[in-house]
Amino acid sequence: MPRTGRIREKLRWSKIYTFSCIRHPESINADAGPSLSLSLSLSLPLPGPGHSRIVRCNQPRAHKRKPLDYPTNYISTTKYNIVTFLPKAIFEQFRRVANLYFLLAACLSVTSISPFSPVSMIAPLAFVVGLSMAKEALEDWRRFVQDMKVNLRKALVHKGNGRFSNKFWHKIRVGDVVRVEKNQFFPADLLLLSSGYEDGICYVETMNLDGETNLKVKRSLEVTLPFEDDRSFKDFTATIRCEDPNPSLYTFAGNLEHERQVYALDPSQVLLRDSKLRNTSYIYGVVIFTGHDTKVMQNATESPSKRSRVEKKMDRIIYILFTVLVLVSLISSLGFAVKTKLEMPSWWYLQPQRGDNSHLYSPSTPGLSGIFHLVTALILYGYLIPISLYVSIEVVKVLQAMFINQDLQMYDEETGNPAQARTSNLNEELGQVDTILSDKTGTLTCNQMDFLKCSIAGFPYGLSSSEVEIAAAKQIASEESGGSVQNGGGIDYWENGGSGFGSSPEIELEGGITCKIEKPRKPMIRGFSFEDDRLMQGNWMSEPNPGTILLFFRILAVCHTAIPELDEETGGFTYEAESPDEGAFLVAAREFGFEFCRRTQTSVFVRERYPSSAEPIEREFKILNLLEFNSKRKRMSVVIRDENGQLLLLCKGADSIIFDRLSKNGRMYEADTSKHLNEYGEAGLRTLALAYRKLEESEYSAWNTEFLKAKTALGPDREAQLEQAADMIEKELVLVGATAVEDKLQKGVPQCIDKLAQAGLKIWVLTGDKMETAVNIGFACSLLRQGMKQIRLSPMNKELITQDANKAVKEDIQKQITNASQMIKLETDPHAAFALIIDGKALTYALEEDMKHQFLSLAVDCASVICCRVSPKQKALVTRLVKEGTGKVTLAIGDGANDVGMIQEADIGVGISGVEGMQAVMASDFSISQFRYLERLLVVHGHWCYKRIAQMICYFFYKNIAFGLTLFYFEAYTGFSGQSVYDDWYMILFNVLLTSLPVISLGVFEQDVSSEVCLQFPALYQQGAKNLFFDWYRIIGWMANGLYSSLMIFFLNIGIFFTQAFLRGGQTADMAAIGTTMFTCIICAVNMQIALTMSHFTWIQIVLVWGSIATWYLFLLAYGESSPLVSGDAFRLLVEALAPAPIFWAVTLLVAAACNLPYLIHISYQRLYNPMDHHVIQEIKYYKKDVEDQIMWTRERSKARWATKIGFTARVDAKIRQLKGKLHSKVSSLSGQTVVATPPPDVL
Repeated sequence: MPRTGRIREKLRWSKIYTFSCIRHPESINADAGPSLSLSLSLSLPLPGPGHSRIVRCNQPRAHKRKPLDYPTNYISTTKYNIVTFLPKAIFEQFRRVANLYFLLAACLSVTSISPFSPVSMIAPLAFVVGLSMAKEALEDWRRFVQDMKVNLRKALVHKGNGRFSNKFWHKIRVGDVVRVEKNQFFPADLLLLSSGYEDGICYVETMNLDGETNLKVKRSLEVTLPFEDDRSFKDFTATIRCEDPNPSLYTFAGNLEHERQVYALDPSQVLLRDSKLRNTSYIYGVVIFTGHDTKVMQNATESPSKRSRVEKKMDRIIYILFTVLVLVSLISSLGFAVKTKLEMPSWWYLQPQRGDNSHLYSPSTPGLSGIFHLVTALILYGYLIPISLYVSIEVVKVLQAMFINQDLQMYDEETGNPAQARTSNLNEELGQVDTILSDKTGTLTCNQMDFLKCSIAGFPYGLSSSEVEIAAAKQIASEESGGSVQNGGGIDYWENGGSGFGSSPEIELEGGITCKIEKPRKPMIRGFSFEDDRLMQGNWMSEPNPGTILLFFRILAVCHTAIPELDEETGGFTYEAESPDEGAFLVAAREFGFEFCRRTQTSVFVRERYPSSAEPIEREFKILNLLEFNSKRKRMSVVIRDENGQLLLLCKGADSIIFDRLSKNGRMYEADTSKHLNEYGEAGLRTLALAYRKLEESEYSAWNTEFLKAKTALGPDREAQLEQAADMIEKELVLVGATAVEDKLQKGVPQCIDKLAQAGLKIWVLTGDKMETAVNIGFACSLLRQGMKQIRLSPMNKELITQDANKAVKEDIQKQITNASQMIKLETDPHAAFALIIDGKALTYALEEDMKHQFLSLAVDCASVICCRVSPKQKALVTRLVKEGTGKVTLAIGDGANDVGMIQEADIGVGISGVEGMQAVMASDFSISQFRYLERLLVVHGHWCYKRIAQMICYFFYKNIAFGLTLFYFEAYTGFSGQSVYDDWYMILFNVLLTSLPVISLGVFEQDVSSEVCLQFPALYQQGAKNLFFDWYRIIGWMANGLYSSLMIFFLNIGIFFTQAFLRGGQTADMAAIGTTMFTCIICAVNMQIALTMSHFTWIQIVLVWGSIATWYLFLLAYGESSPLVSGDAFRLLVEALAPAPIFWAVTLLVAAACNLPYLIHISYQRLYNPMDHHVIQEIKYYKKDVEDQIMWTRERSKARWATKIGFTARVDAKIRQLKGKLHSKVSSLSGQTVVATPPPDVL
C-alpha cells in the first residue's frame, strides 16, 4: 500500500550552506507575488537552437505523439538486434580474408574446373562461419540479459489521482512524476520537485557518473516545495522548456512554467540517471530525459567491434600465404600451358579433342587452358590457407573464456560474482597490455577511511602502522637477518607473519617510533584503527596539553555537515557524511569520548564523556555560520558559540592552506606538526590540519554583516564576494594539530598495482574527482610516493588575462609541458621518478591536435600519470591518444557509467561488477568483481592465453604448409595435371578431425609455467608485451619448418617408392598407396611436432595427440572396408597393401623423425645456450631446486621483477634508501665525534 503522506525533516540546509544551493533572482522575483505573469518568460529567453525540448509534467501520454514523441527509457548496449544480426555478423565473418577466399572457392566449386566436389568446399565454410556467428549471438545475448536487468528495475511512478505504483524502468516516459527513496538510483534524468527536507534539499552521490565520492547538494525551486506527498500530485501540471539532449554532465538550461509563472532552471535542480539518492528519505521529480537521451547514455559510444593484434597480424600472414598460393598457382598454370602446347598433342591416349571439357586443355588455345588451370590450382592449393584456423581459434577462445569464468581465485564470495569474459575475441590481448587506464572511485577505492594517527600540540599519537611502514619494516628486518640478497630478495611484502625475519618483532623507523612487523589486526571498529592508550579512556587528561587536546576533539565532533542516525539495534549512532573523511573523524571523536548525537537547524549536540568521569554530558554548540569545503578553498570552517558564550571559529583543511593563515602566536606547534605531516605522508596517509580562532563579539558582528550581504548578493560576483568574506574571518588562526587517515582502498589494490608494475605495465588514473583526492589515492596505492617529483599541469586564471584568454592559456599549458619535458631529460639521478598530474581544464588544451603528441611524450616519460576532473568524453579521448599514439595495447578499467566511453575506446575494456550499477560491465569485454583480480586476469590468464594462441596459430600455418605444398610438388611431378595425390576424404578430415583436436588442446591446456610461478615471476608477462612468441622471426621460422617438412615428406616417399618394389610379390606402389603413405607421414609428423611443442601435459592432451594418429589408422581401416563405390582406390588398402609392407611402417617412422629432428636440435640448443626466462624456471621446477636451494630460488625471483618506479615495492625501496641514508649519516657523525674525542699520540 503506497504511502500518501510524509513526515518532512525540519532541517533547512539552505540556511546553513554558503556556496551551494543558490536561488536564482528570477525565482525570487517569481516568489514575490502573482503580479508577475507569464510575460516574464520574455525576460528568460533560452539560447535558441539546441533548446527546443518541451516537457508536459505529469502528462506522459502527451509525449507519445509528435512532435513530443521522445525515446522510451529502454537502453541497449548490444552489438546486434534481430534485424541487424545477420548482415552485421556476416560482414564480421567475411572481413576475414581467409573466409572471403573460401567463399570465392566455394562459389567456383560448382563449376567443372574445380578439383573437388561442391560439398567438400561449401560444408566446411558453412560450418566455420555458422559456428562463429553462433558464438557472436551467444555473447550478445548475454549483453542483452544484463541490459534487461537494468531495464526491469522498478520505480514508483504517479499513476493518477495521487497514487504511485511500481513501474519498470524501461516503461517510464518523459513527463512522468517519480518518487525515489533513499539509496535508490534515479531511473532517468529528473527535475527535482521536492524532498524529505522542508526546503527541498537533497544529497546525491554521483560516483557512478564523475567518480566523486563527496555528496552533491541539489535543491528544488521554492514554487514546487508544497508538493510534499503523493496526494499533492493529483492535479499537478507544469511545462518545462529546456535544452535538447547533450552529453554535458555539468550544465543545464531551461525554464519551468507553472501557474502562469516562469522560473529559471539550472544544474542544481537536475538529478541525473545512475546517480544515487543519499542522506535524504525521499524525493519527487519529473522525468526530463529518458533512455539514450539521458546525459549518461549521451556520453556512451556505440559498442565497437574489437579485434586483437594477434588476429590482425594473422590476417597479414594469410595475405602472405595467399600470395604464395597465387605464386605457386601461376607456376602451375604456366607449366600446364607449356605442357598443353608442346606435349599434349603427343598424348594420344588422353584423346583431348574428344572430351566434354576439351576447351580446358586444348593444345590450340594453351593460354586459355592455362587460365582455367589457374582457377583449378587456386582451389587445389587452398589447403595452404587453413580454413579451420578461425573456427579452431573460436573454439579455443570460448573454452579459455570458460576457464576464466570458472576461476575460483577470481570469484568474489561477498557479492557472489565470478569473473566473466563477456567476449572471447580478446583473450590473447590480455597478455600484451602495455598501459592500464583506471578509474579511481569504486575501482581502486572502496570509500572507507580509517583514522590511524594524529598530531596534537606537537606530539605524535597513534602506534598503528600503515601498510607502507609494515612493508618497509619487513624488508629491513629481512636484510638484517641476512634473508635477502638484492632488491628485497624476492621477499613478498604481503605475506603474513614475521617468520623468517630473525628474532626482531619490531624495528625502529625513526627515533622513538617503532613499527610492528606483524600484519595489523583487522580493526574492530569501522573507520577507526587508532591504537594509543595515551588518548584513550580519558588518559589524554594526563598529557602535557589537555586543553589543546580537548579542543582537537571538539573540532572533530563539531566542524562538519554530517547527520547522525540512531541505530535502534545497537543504540549507537551512524553518520551520513558528505565525504568518508568526515565519517572517520566523527567515529574517532566518538571513540575518544566526544559523540556527535544530534543536529538542529542552529545547533550541534555532542555527548562528552570527559573530563568528567560520570555520565556523558550533552553539550550544545550553536552553529552561527558554516563555510563549507570545496576544491578551490581546500578548507572548511564553522563559527560556533559554546555553552559559555565564547565565539570560536573552528577550521580544518589542507596543511598548506591552514599554515598560511596562522597568526604569529598560533605557530607554536608548526615545526613539529610539519615534521609529523611529512612522516604521515611518507606512510601513505591522508592528512588535514586543524586550527581555531577566538572571536570578539564586535568583530563577529561586523564580519557577519558583510557576510550576509555577500550571501544575499545577486549576480556573477556573488561567489567572489563570499570568498572574500570568508578570507576576512579565516585568518590569524591558532594551530591545534593534524589528522592522518588511511584511505581504505579495495582489498588487494596496492598488492595488485605492485605486481602489475613489476610485470612492466604502466598505470594511469583517470578520475572525475578533484586533484587533492586523486593525489591522496595515488599515495595510498603507491602510484605516488614521497620523493617523487610531481609535474602539475593546470591552466592559468583567465580573469588575469585581458585579451585572447584561450590563446594565452593554451600557450601557458604548452610552455608547462615543454619545461617539464626538459626537466626530465636533464635529470641525472637514476632513482628519480616523475609523476604527471593534470586537471580537466588543462587536459582540454593538451588534447588539441597540435599539442597532444607533445603531451603524450611527456606522459610516457613519467612513472605515473593522474588525470583529475576529467569528463567521460575526456577519459575516452585520453584512452584513444594512448592507444593510437603509442601503438601498444591499452586496457581501461572502471565501474561506473562515466567509464563506458573509456572502456569501449580501449583495446580491452574491463568492468567492475560492484554495487554501483552495471553500465561499465555491460560495455566491457571482461568483468571482475574487484580491481585486485586484474592481477590474475592479466599476469596468469593473459600470459597463458597469449602464448597458447600464438603457438597455436604458428603450428596451424606449419602443418598446413607442410600438407599443402606436397600437393604442389605432386602436381609438378605429374606434369601440372591438377591431380590430387590424396583421396578427397583424407583432405576433408585433415583439418576437421585428424589434426584439429591436438591443436585445440594446445590452445586450451598449455602452460609454460603454473599460475603460482606466473605470480612469483611477474616479468614473464613481458614475453607477451614484447610479442616474443608471435613476431616475424618466429612466424617465418615455423613456416620454414613447414617448408622443410613438406620437402622431407614428398621427396623421401617418392625417392624410396620410385625405385623399388612395394610388396613382397614385387608389386610397385600406385598413386593410392603412395598418397596414403605420404598422408600417414604427415599425420605422424605434425602430431609428433605438437607433442614436442607442449610444455604441460594432461591426460586429455595425451589422449588427443596419440588418439589422432590412432584415429587415422582406424578411419583408413573402416574406409577401406566400405563399399568400393565409396572407398574407390582405397578399398582394403590398409589390410591388403600397406599393413603387410614393412616399408610402409619404416618410411612412416623415418619421415616423421626426419621432419622433427631440426626442431628438436633447435630447442635443445636454445635451452642449453640461450634459454628464455620460462626455460630457466621450468628447469628449476623440474629438478626441484625451488625446494632444495632456497637461496637460488630467491635470487631468481628477485630478478623476475620489471624495473619500475611505481608500486609498493618501489615505494618500500625508496623508504629503505631514505632510512639507510639517515643511518649512514648518524654513523658518520658518531665516527667523527669519536675521532675528535681521541687524544693525539704525542699527548700520551
